[in-house]
Amino acid sequence: MQMTNNVERTMKSTKIFDGKVLNLRVDTVEMEGQKYTKREIVERQPCVAIVAINEEDELILIRQYRKSIDKEILELPAGMVDFSEEPAQAALRELREETGYTAEKIDYLFENYSSPGFTNERLFVFAAEGLTEGEQDLDEFEDLKVEKVKFEEALKLIELGELTDSKSIAGILYFNTFRRKNEKDN
Repeated sequence: MQMTNNVERTMKSTKIFDGKVLNLRVDTVEMEGQKYTKREIVERQPCVAIVAINEEDELILIRQYRKSIDKEILELPAGMVDFSEEPAQAALRELREETGYTAEKIDYLFENYSSPGFTNERLFVFAAEGLTEGEQDLDEFEDLKVEKVKFEEALKLIELGELTDSKSIAGILYFNTFRRKNEKDN
């Protein structure tokens, strides 16, 4: 893969918004040939998402309303990494808080940037197995419903365009391609 050398040098950075979940800054950058432009950048703490599978080959998903798209969607349990946590610790905590489940085993799958065109948000995706059901521990303003979906049904929901959350699609397809396939082949 050939790399380009189109590095943008930050000339000025202005914080526009400093929020609880994200920050917004505008950078003035110099591009090749002394061209200048502005970049609006959403700063966000690292996040985790969890592909949690029980003994019945069901994914533990959550359904929640998302104001940004004004509808309820089905997705993997996920959340932010606290400042004092490692991503694996955050994954176990978020799984327990959002779904009530604890896991005997948590494995790192991959990491990605959710949308590097405008945000530095880094997402760590884990697989959780050996699940034990328990009680949710939701934040005051969270309203999440736990749903168990057969793994094959989740793949069908992705194919039909009914499961539309990108972190969930990436996590489920990655798990299916690189974990389930390898387990079946061995």
